[in-house]
Amino acid sequence: MKMKAACLILLCLILLSSFQQTSAGFCDSKCGVRCLKAGYKERCLKYCGICCGKCQCVPSGTYGNKDECPCYRDMKNSKGKPKCP
Repeated sequence: MKMKAACLILLCLILLSSFQQTSAGFCDSKCGVRCLKAGYKERCLKYCGICCGKCQCVPSGTYGNKDECPCYRDMKNSKGKPKCP
């Protein structure tokens, strides 16, 4: 019984880590496109990555189109301004 439980836990951990890598790859590629023309590219990539990680989506293009992803659009910083580029 303990062996089955240990195998199940191990399988769950493997699946979880593969999902996180896929998610990170998705965000990296989408944010790379989103921040392609940004003046402050590193900052754009940082905040886009944070927003994508929470929302699992990034609007298309390099600017605008935020209605494609309401979670991304509605996220605000501590000053009440849009957090996501």
